[in-house]
Amino acid sequence: MSVVSAEFSTLEIAHAAKAASRTLAPMAEAKRNAALETMAVAIEAASAELYAANEEDLKLAITLSGDEALSAATLSRLKLTEGKLREMIEQIRSVATLADPLGRTLELVELDDKDANGVVVPKHGLRMQKISVPLGVLAVIFEARPDAVTQIAALALKSGNAVILKPGREVEKTATALVKVLRAALVAQGIAEDAITLLMGRERVGELLAMQSLVDMVIPRGSKQLVEFVQANTRIPVLGHAEGICHIYVDSAADQELALRVIDDAKTDYPAACNAVETVLVHRSIAHEFLPKLESRLNERHVTMHGDRAVCAALVRDVNAVSDWHTEYGDLGISVGVVQSLDAAMEHIHRHGSLHTESIITENEEAAERFLSEVDAAGVMHNASTRFADGFRYGFGAEVGVSTSKFHARGPVGLEGLTTYKYVVRGHGHVAGDYRGAQGRAFTHRRVSGESK
Repeated sequence: MSVVSAEFSTLEIAHAAKAASRTLAPMAEAKRNAALETMAVAIEAASAELYAANEEDLKLAITLSGDEALSAATLSRLKLTEGKLREMIEQIRSVATLADPLGRTLELVELDDKDANGVVVPKHGLRMQKISVPLGVLAVIFEARPDAVTQIAALALKSGNAVILKPGREVEKTATALVKVLRAALVAQGIAEDAITLLMGRERVGELLAMQSLVDMVIPRGSKQLVEFVQANTRIPVLGHAEGICHIYVDSAADQELALRVIDDAKTDYPAACNAVETVLVHRSIAHEFLPKLESRLNERHVTMHGDRAVCAALVRDVNAVSDWHTEYGDLGISVGVVQSLDAAMEHIHRHGSLHTESIITENEEAAERFLSEVDAAGVMHNASTRFADGFRYGFGAEVGVSTSKFHARGPVGLEGLTTYKYVVRGHGHVAGDYRGAQGRAFTHRRVSGESK
């Protein structure tokens, strides 16, 4: 199948991906790892071609206007820099070093220690094994993120899943060039190239979202509008988050210099990221002392500060008023508010947060433990930047995205989030009827450890 999907219908692409997924599920880990290394080498060798394709995307992106116009944050995500390309290659290799997520025994239960004739046969009675397996076919719809291609392709291959990639119009050239390289790497290792496929055209998204018999999970990576559209228009399970409204609460017992350092990093390290801090809450008892320091630090870093009434009253200079507490700036803007207590901070977070990542800055261990245990979010942190909420930083090799769901996967989603499980029962002529009624045989239901079968 060609890299250019226009030659094939969405149904043909989905069927090809499903067929490829059947070959990936039983594939040896060594072969999957070899393909990942081939991918990394191939991307490095094709860097000039990839930069050229990205330049075409950038030229188109800056001409878009009206509803299609891209923000500075989106343009930043779109640009393929040398540093970003090196990180993409490093992530692929990092994924290859991770433990195999497939075929793991999650649970092993002896149902009966006897064979069908009632003879005790240790390790050969009736057994149930719960093992990890791939999901099957992933459909990933993303905007302005060249690195999403390599992150998702690497994690999908390592976890035995096929993937259909649907890039936004603004990143089509870069995505096409990347997928061409990745598919060639698969072929070089004797793996079906349709394990990684590309779908073009906004009009085909609806078709893809309707294919619940062929696609096992949809992962949207992009704007709130994109995620909400996907969630509202498919019966396929969706993994992702709509917003990244992350908070940092500066407690009365905070080390203020530490707080400034953490807030600086959380806002300016990569403001377009979904784990960048968008709101800082400050305990009222330190507000008059801490807020001028924070304002000075933010001014140095060219961050626009939006404050509530208490913040504006504590500062000499004029500060923009907070329009609402639900703003995900995605750039060098931040909302700052004053709260009466730890409880008030947690109440604010639960009212306005997006269940993504929240952090407390304090030297009071009791306050920290309350925050970590009581705040409902995919990630909670103590004296650390929200920017740590990332699959690569957590040791997952890379991530397919961040999930704020409480089902299946939560937080940065790596290999484990791309697997499910099945039950394998091994018997020796056993039949369910033998265990029925008062005179029937009894189950042992003994948990077994230290064995693979």
